[in-house]
Amino acid sequence: MLEPIEKLLFDVLQMLYGVVGDYGVAIIGLTILIRILLLPLTVKQTKSMYELQRIQPKIKELQDKYKNDKEKLQEETLKFYQENKVNPFGGCLPLILQMPIFFALFRMLGTAGKTPGLFPQYIDSLSGSAAAAASRFWVILPDITMSASQVFKADGLTHALPYIVFVILFGLSTVVPQLMQPGAQGQQKQMAIMMGGMMIFFGWQVSGGVVLYWVTQGLLGLVQQQIQMRVYKTREEHA
Repeated sequence: MLEPIEKLLFDVLQMLYGVVGDYGVAIIGLTILIRILLLPLTVKQTKSMYELQRIQPKIKELQDKYKNDKEKLQEETLKFYQENKVNPFGGCLPLILQMPIFFALFRMLGTAGKTPGLFPQYIDSLSGSAAAAASRFWVILPDITMSASQVFKADGLTHALPYIVFVILFGLSTVVPQLMQPGAQGQQKQMAIMMGGMMIFFGWQVSGGVVLYWVTQGLLGLVQQQIQMRVYKTREEHA
């Protein structure tokens, strides 16, 4: 199922590399292209998130009113969503659509010596100097097919430090958008922090290219979220 997506991503990555001459920059370009393709859905996702936050005080009233009657609470909550034309699951589709892309990218980039993806196979077919140049992301990440864990074990903390910074950003790109949502509650914040910790653990094991993709995706998503939130808030204030 993932192989056609993996091949398509690899072909697009090769095309972008032909333009920019750096696979790390090409991954950033690929991330931007994917973000543009998913823009109509991510706009709806952010709008749905804003609408849920806007009606949160009323939902809280219903929860207090029917705290001893869960069946009635579910009925009234669903009715309230319908009356206000709010879909509580409107933000799920973009995440669902991104997962096959993410896993196909994971398969394509692989992790050197562990997961033989299309990209490591391509790198292995090049000469030593060409392979080293092709696997770099500027001077920041010497090999985007390597994970932070592998670099740390092979070359120590100093060489692994850039990878570790990206792994931390990998976790923050999950936590920060959740914490910056207006009206984020204690339980929601705790879940976001836990998820960030899981992403850091995951990022420690996967290739630098995958981490670079997700960090870029998270930063673009955060910028879009903040712009949309300000637009919706301004509209509401002037309504």
